[in-house]
Amino acid sequence: MNPLDVRSVLRQHNIHPKKRLGQNFLVDEATLAKVAAAAGLEAGDTVLEIGAGLGSLTRHLAEIAGRVLAVELDSDLFPALQDTLKDHDRVELVHGDILRLDLSGRLGLPHGYKVVANIPYYITSAVIRHVLESKARPSRIVLTVQREVAERMVAAPDDMNLLAVSVQFYSRPSLVARVPAGAFYPRPEVDSQIVRLDVREQPAVSVPNVEQFFRVVKAGFSQKRKQLRNSLSGGLQLEPGQVDVLLAGTGVLPQRRAETLSLGEWAAVARAVEGPIDGGASSFG
Repeated sequence: MNPLDVRSVLRQHNIHPKKRLGQNFLVDEATLAKVAAAAGLEAGDTVLEIGAGLGSLTRHLAEIAGRVLAVELDSDLFPALQDTLKDHDRVELVHGDILRLDLSGRLGLPHGYKVVANIPYYITSAVIRHVLESKARPSRIVLTVQREVAERMVAAPDDMNLLAVSVQFYSRPSLVARVPAGAFYPRPEVDSQIVRLDVREQPAVSVPNVEQFFRVVKAGFSQKRKQLRNSLSGGLQLEPGQVDVLLAGTGVLPQRRAETLSLGEWAAVARAVEGPIDGGASSFG
């Protein structure tokens, strides 16, 4: 398979990469191969590619997978994508916003499909949440994201964060390979990282109510570097004394900070909090 000349395709279709959409096309063939390999594709796999761009990665995926659904938002880019992939009959192109698509409905994705994507940094958390909380459950997600974001996903106590708790609740994340800025066109300001999320059949910890679990976790991280008695008090609209009482049976000291708690400890805290809690149940920060 000959490499796709991204610069030439852009000139041919009179396309200029849009900074507002985070369009940095992955052009390095060795890196494209690493991304595809990280997914562990087999001939019977269905793959969802998010942000197909000009099809550089899509072509690698279609070499192995039985079916590739390639989603692209940019209407200016879509005709060029259709042109570059016209000879790949395993690829189905979808023009639309992945965050508005019903993955199990319109796309008809089967249980255990795989997700592979080079996504813009600014929608990383939203895309991961949309996929992991969808009724159509993937078995693996391979992403090329900003290096700092990838490192946040695999963090451990004492350096946990809301994104890490959210990702690790649903999956087992691991770092695959660092991607230098020069592997993209246009060149971004920071390096990237290939990260693989092996999706769990069941969440990492057992909680009676997932929505409440994330409300509690979000409250804990709502005031960075503050003690839990203060962050939970403010985030859950409780008196500090009430927080002390709730935490008493969990083994988690009120003086702890959110970044030091494990998933198991967060589950214990969430189970201790009874009744409705004010505030949204948004995970992924």
